[in-house]
Amino acid sequence: MKPMHFSVTINAPVEKVWRTMLEQDTYRIWAAEFMPGSCYEGSWEQGSKILFLDPNGSGMSSMIAENRPYQFISIKHLGVIREGVLDAGSEESKAWASVSENYTFTSQGGGTLLHVEMSAIPAEFETYMAETWPKALEKLKTLCE
Repeated sequence: MKPMHFSVTINAPVEKVWRTMLEQDTYRIWAAEFMPGSCYEGSWEQGSKILFLDPNGSGMSSMIAENRPYQFISIKHLGVIREGVLDAGSEESKAWASVSENYTFTSQGGGTLLHVEMSAIPAEFETYMAETWPKALEKLKTLCE
């Protein structure tokens, strides 16, 4: 398990990148790179529970650990959801429960540098994340620009 880092420079103001990344309609578009039909249920407010789900109701149960609007958001994963039920006991779920995702938004001359950091990715997902995050960030860039 190791941390992973991804970044993209987007020719759009931070506020637009933030909204495009987090609003449900546009989230569904860029997150489809991970799984077509991806969505979330819940709130991006600090301390709120949020579920990241595929069309079958499987995905991740998470919490928004920190939210500084237009600057930084941190997601703490709590465990895996299988067909709508939290799977807290499996080794996969326990491995994901130690993962956090941090998004840093930095204004750069009218554009935005978006940096994504994922901590301690389970080894079996490293290749998938290394291939998929760049595609998702390019999709987000296209939506914003």
